[in-house]
Amino acid sequence: MKIDPMPPLNSLVAFEAAARHLSFTVAAAELNVTQGAISRQVRLLEDYLGTPLFERTTRRIVLSSKGEQYYRDIHDVLTQLARATGAVRHWKGAQQVTVFTSTALASMWLLPRVAEFQRQNEEIELRIIANDQAKDFSRLDCDLAVFYSGQRPEGIHATPLFAEEVFPVCSPEYLAKHPGLAGPEQLCDCTWLWLEDPQSGWIGWAEWYRRTGHVPVEPRRRININSYAMLIQSAVAGQGIALAWANLVDRHLETGALVRPIDAALRTSGMFYLLEPEDRGAWRPSVRRFRAWLLEQVAGADS
Repeated sequence: MKIDPMPPLNSLVAFEAAARHLSFTVAAAELNVTQGAISRQVRLLEDYLGTPLFERTTRRIVLSSKGEQYYRDIHDVLTQLARATGAVRHWKGAQQVTVFTSTALASMWLLPRVAEFQRQNEEIELRIIANDQAKDFSRLDCDLAVFYSGQRPEGIHATPLFAEEVFPVCSPEYLAKHPGLAGPEQLCDCTWLWLEDPQSGWIGWAEWYRRTGHVPVEPRRRININSYAMLIQSAVAGQGIALAWANLVDRHLETGALVRPIDAALRTSGMFYLLEPEDRGAWRPSVRRFRAWLLEQVAGADS
């Protein structure tokens, strides 16, 4: 029997990803296409259905009422299709683990450690997706995810990994050129490395001053950088002082590449969480093995 009517499959996949993330940009990164390609596929599907699926504003997109219902229906169908395909390709799918996280945690915490897991588990294929635009954790399309959140995420199984401290760091060479730094007030004489468009929930300089009980000051000069990993590399290179997250710069501090010019630190109210979507493969041995290894890494860092 012919299945009819059937919309274009590429359009369904593009819409499902855009609806899950509520972002054409993140959907494009996940599917390895351009944002324009996602937009065109969604438009094609809307024309096919004869109704708008999104309500578009200048800064964000939201699902229309029909789009919300359509997303729920096709998400279940595509999930079942993926499971059926994975069952046929069990020899490969069972050994693949997809991990979604932020660019900062991927480059500065996960990737430096993951080589050990790969050596111990050569048969497991890791797929790490790094993106800073995740808004709805309950819609993550992955086996596991690690993200910072100011409060425990809802709609998904969340295991606390570690709390965070935020404090200024710089290179030893930079500190040697600024020997009079006794407290936060003296940092105004330094160059600040400023994170532009920070990930939601991350702490900037003004908030750090307020929450540590100090009057905010303005730096003599600042360098704006839109990547946390680049920000820390700039600090290592002696270009200024950056606000660092303890667990992301622990190895830089251990090796002496970075130092703390003052003692002041802010203990955040949020945490990094291990997130596990309920409709994915938590039962698979490969996922369980990576999860156990990840928790061992966190426990080892705390001991």
